[in-house]
Amino acid sequence: MSEREAGAGVPKARLAILLSGRGSNMVALVTAAQTGILRELAEVAVVFSNHPDAPGLATAAALACPTASLSSQGRQRAEFDAEVVEILRQYQPDYVVLAGYMRILSPTFVRAFAGRILNIHPADTHLHQGLHAYEWAFENQLAETKITVHLVDEGLDTGPVLAQQTVDLRGATTLAEVERRGLLAEHQLYAKALAELITKERHPA
Repeated sequence: MSEREAGAGVPKARLAILLSGRGSNMVALVTAAQTGILRELAEVAVVFSNHPDAPGLATAAALACPTASLSSQGRQRAEFDAEVVEILRQYQPDYVVLAGYMRILSPTFVRAFAGRILNIHPADTHLHQGLHAYEWAFENQLAETKITVHLVDEGLDTGPVLAQQTVDLRGATTLAEVERRGLLAEHQLYAKALAELITKERHPA
């Protein structure tokens, strides 16, 4: 079945993409939704940031995506997340896609979108959780690492794995080179994993 046949007559899945910084994964996802692997499957309902001045918001607007923001500075996590949930619900997302969203989600948030939150983690989540995964790979001189796309649960990078891609780090003598190789894999894997998830949920075996 082609992508066009898979999506024919079915409303596109609505994505809420969350970011905190420049949003390189957001750009890859928007591009995939507009002209790539997600074009028959998904549309970007909103790009949200917890930093109103995040460069990714301006980039998203330039890509013709709706944007929203709410500053998390000085806010209690559960209280802030409850407000974010209400903002996102206005856009009726089918999936919440974390793309460099530098916050640990509270149970308030996770339960609001249970089973529909995706994250991309620049390591094998069984080996390294949390921040600084590329630094971890570089400092330990790993020959390879694995980019992981997973569903988000109430733990830290503990949700079910949807997809992984191995990144060859041999010859990467700087952290910048490790990050460059990893991001190339991230940008390809995230859209592919999301496309597979949407297709699977629409056409369960």
